[in-house]
Amino acid sequence: MSDASAGRATNATRDAFLGGLVQLLQPARGTGHRAGLDAVYLAAAVDPSTTGHVLDLGSGSGAAGFCLAARVPGVTVSLVDRDTRALALAADALDLPENGHFADRVARLEADITGPGRERHAAGLTPGLADHVICNPPYYPDARFRASPETSRAGAHVLDARGLEPWARTITDVLKEGGTLTLIFRADGLDEVLAVLARRFGAVDIVPLRPRPDAPATRIIVRAIRASRAPLRLLPGFVLHEGDGSDFTPLARAIMRDGAGLPLPPR
Repeated sequence: MSDASAGRATNATRDAFLGGLVQLLQPARGTGHRAGLDAVYLAAAVDPSTTGHVLDLGSGSGAAGFCLAARVPGVTVSLVDRDTRALALAADALDLPENGHFADRVARLEADITGPGRERHAAGLTPGLADHVICNPPYYPDARFRASPETSRAGAHVLDARGLEPWARTITDVLKEGGTLTLIFRADGLDEVLAVLARRFGAVDIVPLRPRPDAPATRIIVRAIRASRAPLRLLPGFVLHEGDGSDFTPLARAIMRDGAGLPLPPR
């Protein structure tokens, strides 16, 4: 990294994803949002044969977008966030030699995803910009979650009073007709997701993620196609841990350490 990059990365950590295939710079613990398994599984849900332009909406410092670009060579990725510091860390990380195998296919775009259309468009988040969208929206309604006082962490975790509607509106705007959406959300928010996708998307696939074989799902991956009329499918779910212990299943290890994808049926 250049001296300027090193300055921007102050109070940040360098973290390996996909067994070192991706190197991420992100805020030190307690100073901003840090990515985890959700970003990795979001990227793993995209078919490896995918091509075209992908927007990672609410990208933070780039975990999901980096993992996607690393494992799917046919895509270009734009990281979209309003957090200037997070995008600066992504820029620094793209300078790291370990990320050189995908860095030239990743760009950054500062924009408020939930802002008014005119502002989004002026920032470069224009209609029909993307072939695909991936996103990990904030999980929690502000009435149910005590937000961190640190602004970027609060924005990453907590939906405002409008819920998912502004996210769905922007996703619909930026996606070409027939474009695809992949998102990850909390499992008990499935009704919210389906409500905002209705009349905008079809061919909805729901994939539950369970921490253990006998546990309820805590996360859902949802895939959908803009303007499709194909019916919804509830697909078999995936389990992260074996039995009662902390050991990951072979598939979970392959996804996290080797960049494997989730084996999902095509549409």
